[in-house]
Amino acid sequence: QVRLVESGGGLVQPGGSLKLSCAASGFNLDDYHIAWFRQAPDEAPWKEREGVSCISGSGRLTYYPDAVKGRFTVSREGAGNVIYLQMSNLRPEDYGIYYCAAAPTRTTTLRALCLRRDAGGTKRRGDYWGQGTQVTVSS
Repeated sequence: QVRLVESGGGLVQPGGSLKLSCAASGFNLDDYHIAWFRQAPDEAPWKEREGVSCISGSGRLTYYPDAVKGRFTVSREGAGNVIYLQMSNLRPEDYGIYYCAAAPTRTTTLRALCLRRDAGGTKRRGDYWGQGTQVTVSS
């Protein structure tokens, strides 16, 4: 059974840091790109999700949109099945539900995956999604 389970969300003050984890199981991670998306929880569910960090299944390639570049770091430790998202210098606008998603490498490039602007709830063929973990940035 394919599973993506996010953890590590919580409340943090502006300027603070938080590390999210995505535990993957039931599929070969090497055949997928992994992305972190976020969506504001008080937005209508069909609002767009925003890609914030992406990593190739091998862990060797990463992509960051300009909004988070220099503040977020996505990583995979060796051959492990956990993808991490280290977030630093958090801003109030980083608030949202953070989702981990896996997309087959045969269906998308890493950059294209990270720049998707799909409506919330969209599941493209072959993609897997976690349930999300909420991040709140507030003083």
